[in-house]
Parts: sequence; C-alpha cells; structure tokens
Amino acid sequence: MIKPQLGPEPIEDGFGADDDFSVVQDDPWRDAPVLKDDAQDDDPFLTRTSGFDDFDPPAEAAAPSRAMQNPVGELIAGAEAALGEVSVPRITIHIFCERDEVAQTAQHAAEDRRMARATTVVRPGGLAAAVDYYQNQPTPSLVIVESQDHGAAILAQLDRLAEVCDPGTKVVVIGSHNDIALYRELMRRGVSEYLVPPLQTLQLIRAITTLYADPSAPFVGRQIAFCGARGGVGSSTIAHNLAFTLTERMQTSAVIVDFDLPFGTAGLDFNQDPLQGVADALSQPDRLDPVLLDRMMVHCTDRLSLFAAPANLDTDYDISPEAFEEVANKIRTTAPFVALDLPHLWSNWMRRMLLAADDVVITAAPDLASLRNAKNIVDLVRGARPNDAPPHLVLNQVGMPGRPEIPVKDFAEALGLANPLVLPFDAKLFGHAANNGQMIEEVNPKSKAAEVMQQLVQLITRREAPPPPKKSALASLFKLK
Repeated sequence: MIKPQLGPEPIEDGFGADDDFSVVQDDPWRDAPVLKDDAQDDDPFLTRTSGFDDFDPPAEAAAPSRAMQNPVGELIAGAEAALGEVSVPRITIHIFCERDEVAQTAQHAAEDRRMARATTVVRPGGLAAAVDYYQNQPTPSLVIVESQDHGAAILAQLDRLAEVCDPGTKVVVIGSHNDIALYRELMRRGVSEYLVPPLQTLQLIRAITTLYADPSAPFVGRQIAFCGARGGVGSSTIAHNLAFTLTERMQTSAVIVDFDLPFGTAGLDFNQDPLQGVADALSQPDRLDPVLLDRMMVHCTDRLSLFAAPANLDTDYDISPEAFEEVANKIRTTAPFVALDLPHLWSNWMRRMLLAADDVVITAAPDLASLRNAKNIVDLVRGARPNDAPPHLVLNQVGMPGRPEIPVKDFAEALGLANPLVLPFDAKLFGHAANNGQMIEEVNPKSKAAEVMQQLVQLITRREAPPPPKKSALASLFKLK
C-alpha cells in the first residue's frame, strides 16, 4: 500500500519539465505512451512492475529492455504473436472515470475477450469518488482512477487514496497531463501505471495485462482458426496450405491441429499416417507436457508439425469443451503459429475455439448458402470480439464452369469485409496436389493460388516475407541439365 509521504516538498503544477512521452507507432498493443527522458534513457523508475503497496523505487540500475520483457516478439521477428493470447486473471477491477469517453473506453475494455475472467466495475466520479468509496469498502486487486488535476492536487488525492487502500492493491492513474516529472513522482509513490489521452481500448487492456504478466510463463504462439461457411468449400485445404506456405516463406515454425476427428484430411494432405494425434491429446489433456506433445506430433517438414485426426468412426468422441480448450492452449506453447483446422459443425467447443483465436479465416464459395452462413459467422465474431480485427475472407472455387455465382464485390459488401482473397477454380492443380500429398507451394509456387496463400500469410503475420536467397552465378553455370 502506498504510504503517505512524510513532509513532502511542495511541488508546483508544471514541475518545470519539458520532457514528453514517446509513443511506439506500429503496434496496436503498444499505443500506451512509453515514457522516455532524453537525458536519462536508462532511468530505473521506468520499470513499472511494483504494485500500489510498493513505496521505494527499484534498486536496479536500468530497466530491462522491451525485447527482454517480451521474448515472444523476439522469437517470431515482429509477427505480433502476443497480440491476443494474453488474458487478465480472475481479479476484481474497479474503474473510476470522470469523462464519458473514458467510461465508454473502460466499458469496451471490460467486454473484451481478454478480460472475460476478470470482474470489472465502471463507476463515475474519478479519483475523488474512489477516495470516498473506499472509506468503508475494501479495495479490489486493481483500482483504475481518472483525474484531470495536476501537480500537488493529484498527489494529495493519491495520498488520501493510499490511506484507505488494502495491502497488495495496484493502482493505475489516467491523467490529462503529459509530464515526465509527474510520471516519475507517481512511480515513486507506488502507482503501477500512468496513462494519458487519447486512451484507446487496447491500450487500457495492455496496461492491465502487463501488470499481471508472468515472466516465467511459457511461450505462446499465435492461433489462427479456419472454418468453412459450408461443407466442401476447402477450408481444410486453405488451412494446410497456409501453414505450409507460412513456414516456407517466413522461415518460422508452425503446427496444424486437425480438430475434425472423424473425417480430418490433414494426414492425407501431407501423406502422413501417425500412430498418435489430437484424439490422444484430448483424451488426457492433464498429462500433456512438452515431451508428450512432441511425441504425439508428426513432423511434416523441418518447421511444420501436425496433430492429425484419427479419421475413423469407431469412437463417438464425446469430449468436453474444457478438454479442447486446454489442449489448444498447450499446443500453442510449441510454435509461433498454430493453425486450427475446425470442422463444419456447431457446438460449444467449436464456438470457444473460434472466438478465442487470434485470427479467424472464413472460407466460402460464391453461392447463397455460403453467403448466409458466412454472414452469421462474421456477425458472431464481430459481436464477441469488438476490439479484434475482423475475420479474413477467402472466396474459393471462383469461376467454376457452368455454375452461377454471386459476384465477389457483392459477396464482400454483404459481409462488410473489404478486399477478400479470391482463389480461382483450378481442379487440376488442387487435385494433383491432394492426390500426391503435396501443397500448392510445392506443385506450382508461381500459380495464382500460391500467390493468394502468400498474401494471406502476410495478413496473418503482419510482415513481408524475406527476399529469397540470391542464386550463385557459379551454381547456375554448373547446373546439371
């Protein structure tokens, strides 16, 4: 708990500081101001790991670098794998707001999927209301207060709040003054974080999750859920080819999880027939560890692994949604990217997998049934994930001879999705790849289908593929005919 200052020196409103916050631009998770003083880049007070009960500043000489704090980003070379998987633990959060726009942002954050386990209460009145409220009420795990005061006024209010705070309570302050000196004084008094406008929903969620991040937690990769608008539109084919292209083009690792237990085709597409697979993992989720996970996977290439489905009808596969969720969470600790090949059905576990994924890819054919079902899926995902990117739409089998089709532009406009990826009908290319257990990238890397897969890879990873290595002139000279 913050201890009241003993005889603090008077602090004027301006603090006489001209330093500003610097903002990292290209990461939606990092919209929060990153405070930096040009004179002291290694200021130890910039380590924001202490709670509201910590009074003394940390003793380290310098704050750890952002790369050291986030090894996930370093491992996948800027692919933003940590964007969606971090969630807030089961805590109680009280947010006291002064302005309506901040209250709306707080409410949107409370409804986000990453905050689903926390109990969040948004109240009006700001910092002053929080001080009055906790005179006779225990404080929760996290208190977020807004104040438009500055200097001595806000510090005096925080000292009053400290007197009624329980030990272990963390406090985040939302202010209106972009002042490095004020920030340092707040950190010295034990405030966990200081945010300034404009305050975005993901910025607030990021600030909360950072407070409860476990540096010893296992690495987690990015989850991509693939689902078809109807049966037979090629969702599994897209999932398998995307994963293969991703590993080859981006030179990173990925895992395919075939959740279509009775009819999965991932084993066939990669010409694999493993003895164990995802059904074995689902039958014993509590026993899964890195060694057992690796034993259950089959390695299709040096970078691509597969959790194959049993693809038989000997079992009814009556598996709880919690088992699916636990297995998916453990598998994502094995690679930077995990492709979930979801079957064309609807159940509790299917809904959970779809909404918990970092990215959703919907595959549809240009017909009326696909349009209706795709719209239902898009509306569900948008409603449940208002702060996430919209699903990616892949229109497959476009231009099939003799079949009337809904124009691509009309299809996309009906769903409210811009720039869908279009795969032209090419029965020979896809049939040849499927029958030989190969991917499109292997059969014809210069085909239109391969180009679409490469575009989807860039959308998923948020980065350009590295240029291919230059061929040696000497190697070309001696190339065997």
